[in-house]
Order: sequence, then structure tokens, then C-alpha cells
Amino acid sequence: MSHSGSGTVRPITVVGNPVLHHPCASVEKFDDELATLIDDMFASMYAAEGVGLAANQIGVPLRVFVYDCHDDDGVQHVGHVVNPVLAELPADRRQLDDSAEGCLSVPGPHHELPRPDYAVVTGVNLKGEPITIEGTGYFARCLQHESDHLDGRLYIDRLTKRQRKNVLAEMERMQAEKAAKAASEEKAASAATVAAAE
Repeated sequence: MSHSGSGTVRPITVVGNPVLHHPCASVEKFDDELATLIDDMFASMYAAEGVGLAANQIGVPLRVFVYDCHDDDGVQHVGHVVNPVLAELPADRRQLDDSAEGCLSVPGPHHELPRPDYAVVTGVNLKGEPITIEGTGYFARCLQHESDHLDGRLYIDRLTKRQRKNVLAEMERMQAEKAAKAASEEKAASAATVAAAE
């Protein structure tokens, strides 16, 4: 599954924005607008250096996600799923992997989160044709993470209250550091411009 490579980068919504905390609506129109949305999602994901992105992460409350993610065998998976449904796994396939997880909508920190190391998502493509995506390892985590987004759930919602609080505090600290660094660089650049003009 590929995409056109065109698309407009849209801003990433951040934890606290209501669009991230409510279930998304099913896609009913399979038209040029949907194709444009998917292109914009890929462009936004790549600009933010992500491996997956749900539509509500760019402010659109529809059940669509895109991905460009490797599995644990190094195989790259690129595509999109419209109206995805994450399959319930039988008990014998519920091998948990407690790797660290992060999110573009919770910028900065990562935290360990146990998830099954195998996932199956069914849905349709942008033409409305049925598709089934299977993933192992890191790609399985990506499929589960993006499916969660469309149900209004962030990975931090699966953590304990204390862990969630710590992740959010770390996010705020990292964002403040980033803002301070940007302000310092801007001040230095401005001073250099003034010095060059003298």
C-alpha cells in the first residue's frame, strides 16, 4: 500500500485537546477529501518523525490512521487503514511485550507499556476495499497505539495514575526546555544580525 507523496503538513494536536479524548466517527464518504486527508496525514507524520498517525492527531475526528513502521524482523510496513477494528486475540497469542512507548501527541517522554506482541487490524482502504493488516513486535504496538487513538485513548491512559502524572510532568519540563532553548537561539541570532549590521 502506498501513498502519493504529496500532502500538506498540519499541526499535531496535543494531550488535552478534546479531539484526542473522544471516539472518532466512522468514515462514510470515500472521496477525494479522504484521499487528501490521508496524504496530509502522511506528510504530517513524516514532518514530526513519527511511525504512525491517527486522523484526530491532526484535529480530524475520523476513524483513519496511517503508518510507516518496521516490525522486529526489520520489515518496513507502509499504509493506511480506514474504519479499523483491532481484533481480540486468543489467549495463546497474548504474549506481552513491555517496551517503551511514546506519542506525537504527548511530545517528549516515553514509558514502558505492556502490549501484545502480535496484532491484527481489519478495515478498508481509501477505495472502500477490505484489508487485513497483521503486525508483530514494534509494528504490532503501532497498530494497537493508533487504534487506541481512534477510540479516544492515549497510551498514557493505560498507565497508572502516578505514571501518567510523571509522564505529563516530564512532557511539560521538556517542552519548557525546548522553548527556552529556542528563545535563547533566537536572541543569539538577533544579536548576531545587529552586530553584522554595525
